[in-house]
Amino acid sequence: MQRVLGPVLERKNLLVMDPRGMGKSSPLLCPGAGLEKPETIAACAKSVGPRGAYFTADQASHDLDAIRRALGLGKVSFYGNSYGTLYAQAYAARYPGSLDAIFLDSSVVVDRDGYASWKNYWSRLRQLDLVCARSTACDALPGSASDNWTRLVDRLRERPDPKVSVFQTVALSNVWEPVFGREATAAADAYLRGDPAPLHRLARLIPATLPPANDPDVAGYLGFRCGDGTFPFDRLASAAERQVQAERYYERVRPLGPYQITDILPSGIGSVEPCVNWPTPRHSPPRPAGQALPAVPVLVMAGEIDMNSPAEVTQSLRAFPNATIVRVPFGPHALTSGTSPMGDCVRGMLRTFLTTKKVTDQHCTGENYRALGAFPQTVEEVPPTPARELSIAQRRVLAATFATATDATARRNPNGYVYARLQNEPGLRGGQVTFGQDITLDEVRFVRDLRVSGPIKLTSDGRATATLRAETGERTHEITLTWTAFSTHPSLSGTFDGIPFD
Repeated sequence: MQRVLGPVLERKNLLVMDPRGMGKSSPLLCPGAGLEKPETIAACAKSVGPRGAYFTADQASHDLDAIRRALGLGKVSFYGNSYGTLYAQAYAARYPGSLDAIFLDSSVVVDRDGYASWKNYWSRLRQLDLVCARSTACDALPGSASDNWTRLVDRLRERPDPKVSVFQTVALSNVWEPVFGREATAAADAYLRGDPAPLHRLARLIPATLPPANDPDVAGYLGFRCGDGTFPFDRLASAAERQVQAERYYERVRPLGPYQITDILPSGIGSVEPCVNWPTPRHSPPRPAGQALPAVPVLVMAGEIDMNSPAEVTQSLRAFPNATIVRVPFGPHALTSGTSPMGDCVRGMLRTFLTTKKVTDQHCTGENYRALGAFPQTVEEVPPTPARELSIAQRRVLAATFATATDATARRNPNGYVYARLQNEPGLRGGQVTFGQDITLDEVRFVRDLRVSGPIKLTSDGRATATLRAETGERTHEITLTWTAFSTHPSLSGTFDGIPFD
């Protein structure tokens, strides 16, 4: 929090509360219970007993205001991130006079009944479509990105591949990782056309199965998630009835599509919907239906590739009459916590808003790449670079060399997570890439008939320079490159065997 708020803390005090049942606030503990083990959830609920119905956002809002009053505080500004945005909405509905301003990052969507919507939590293929549509090359592929991904999943289910499982493709479809957003659709298309190398390379860093959860606060988490949410079943039905209702919903609506429940969690519906086995007898909507919310200044940051789309967030938060929703292109979940230029930008808006209550749109964005449309296998398949100073053959070698270099630098996207600590990686079709102070290519083959070696220097502002040796079966070329990495329109200049080009 200190890193997020920065200089705000020189002017304002910070009050943080562990919600009841979590952290150090009367934690609900169920040793051995786990979300991936649905048979343990009912036993956990029984051990917690009736008090489990009171570990919910509506009660947490009362706790927070009791602390505020005990400290003798006046109006407060509420900063909510992820689930904290639900606490903020619950607090605003019950204590409107205690608020001065509200900042929401990655908002939980509330349905008309006042409960948080968890129904389509897993459905993310629309994000593949969104990223692909921004790229001329990707958008030119036959069919939509989501349709091609569905074909890929069906193929892997019919013909299992030891190097990439259906489960691993769930993670690869999450475009909050820029490398996945850049390459997943083209890799799926290549795989379906008989070239598995791009998809196999992406899958290398993804666990083959879901690791077991070991969360001591699982009971507290279930108390809030189940008590605060709306589900594809009747909250007051028995566990057996809930399971039947949930199974019917998943068969009819297929919110996981194109995945089946067992592709993700082999233990079935109880793992995807753990609240089937958690009683919710108390009416406890976080934001009571029809409840007017205060007309205080509200700033909402909504990432395009978050679990809830900016349009869904806007619809849900219309109850705040003075809310400003700012869309962050290619923005993921938890925008204020990212250690990236995008995160710095969002934190700047947060700090300005909390100190002045004014919205200064800094046009924060994570849109610093374009999705690929293809993975060429030979130099001949690479569209030539439009460098007029060179022949067509030279321009193809230059283009293939540049593609090799940008393929390596993409792993250092400042908005990335999965690849952030990567130290080395095999080249797509051979050779080795090493990530240190420089990015070093050692006979890397992005296409089969070209080997590229040499260092790439990458500055913090995304300026890339490379001194490379490109070897074909016929000869060796000395190539220097200078370009702006992490840009939707990179410019390129350099030399090809001593010939300058721009």
